[in-house]
Amino acid sequence: MNRTWALAALSLSMLLPSLATSIVNAGLPALAQAFGASFQAVQWIVLAYLLAITTLIVSAGRLGDLVGRKRLLLGGIGLFTAASLLCGLAPSLGTLIAARAAQGLGAAVMMALTVALVGEAVPKEQTGSAMGLLGTMSAIGTTLGPSLGGVLIATVGWRTIFLVNVPLGILSFFLVRRHLPADQREPANARPAFDAAGTALLALALGAYALAMTIGRGHLGPVNAGLLLAATAFTGFFVLAERRAAAPLIRLEMFRDRVLSAGLATSALVSTVMMATLVVGPFHLSRGLGLSAAAVGLALSAGPLVAALGGVPAGRLVDRLGGNRMARAGLSGIAIGCLLLSLLPASLGLAGYLGPIVIVTAGYALFQAANNTALMTGIRPDQRGVASGLLNLSRNLGLITGASAMGAVFALASASVDVTSARPEAVVTGMRFTFGLAAALMGIALGIAKSGGPWSQGSGLVPAPPASVPAR
Repeated sequence: MNRTWALAALSLSMLLPSLATSIVNAGLPALAQAFGASFQAVQWIVLAYLLAITTLIVSAGRLGDLVGRKRLLLGGIGLFTAASLLCGLAPSLGTLIAARAAQGLGAAVMMALTVALVGEAVPKEQTGSAMGLLGTMSAIGTTLGPSLGGVLIATVGWRTIFLVNVPLGILSFFLVRRHLPADQREPANARPAFDAAGTALLALALGAYALAMTIGRGHLGPVNAGLLLAATAFTGFFVLAERRAAAPLIRLEMFRDRVLSAGLATSALVSTVMMATLVVGPFHLSRGLGLSAAAVGLALSAGPLVAALGGVPAGRLVDRLGGNRMARAGLSGIAIGCLLLSLLPASLGLAGYLGPIVIVTAGYALFQAANNTALMTGIRPDQRGVASGLLNLSRNLGLITGASAMGAVFALASASVDVTSARPEAVVTGMRFTFGLAAALMGIALGIAKSGGPWSQGSGLVPAPPASVPAR
């Protein structure tokens, strides 16, 4: 196996899902005009994709553990590519939304199994660098999407923002097929059964929660409250089903290990805070500082650019200096940057925004490389798929919660019914309060890291069972 080409295959598989997320945002106005639909209706083009990823990413990881990660990754890439083609050819909005959901299913497989396959593609001592590279590719996809989407829509048309994924998907398929190691084949009777009941209940719970957080934009109403109750009920049913299942989707005893639980909890908190920068930042730049739309776009690109440039160096630092020191340094950097965001922009203007954002994003790149490396190198090989799914799930839930809850906090602190028309001083107040809260959340994350983070010990997260007990 050629290690360079293997990393290229994994990198492209990581790039495509993030590109498919961000490139569509630039096309929502054009899509609303093309289909004669409201903005609320075309938002489902984004939501269908994100909901599919959130509800199915853990199941995709577990299925990869059972049937073979390379085999399932190839299927995920194939589905993603075919769905991208259908999106580009969609004759109606309903067809486009359905195709985006299928594209999200393929993306869930790609996101879960790309991280899980790192342990098979590179030596353990180079895992940090590989994780940093994957973080860089994800950031490049996020950064490139809006600008590439704008250019394609302006020059060729909205369909190309989906069709651009087709040749890239085909290339990704052949790179994975040729350069990743073959799956270890087991006799069919030696494989545990797939937990269909647990999969369905978890999907229902996550789907209800994601809808509750996205419908209403953070304002709690009867529909949101009902969805949250449904999510709670389905979660309870899921726990009961997993306790009784012979081959559960998620072994619940995994969460008794404070190392794994701490890693997932800190990942969710960090993602919540990072989403706050994306939700609050545009309002502060446009309303608080009075920047033009073009200037806002340039300012917002600073964070993803730092993540893209810092991912590989961050991974090398983790390999060289160890995850413990680097993860805490990353969390500390995010906390300091959030505190500065709550204090400086009001007095220093744009410089007071960009400086802290650079600190926050550099800390995020360092934390991601350390956390991903620790979780994926400490886990048992037969559980890497589900662990990667849980890691991506914690990140997605943090992003969804951050977009809803932190957006609601910002609106409440701004004392504005409509933030888009709020007075500049009200936006500054909302900015100060929101990022003061974000700094506090990072203080909690540092406390969790100190008490049981995955960087505080070198033992495996979920030890292998005794030889006399078969692994489930």
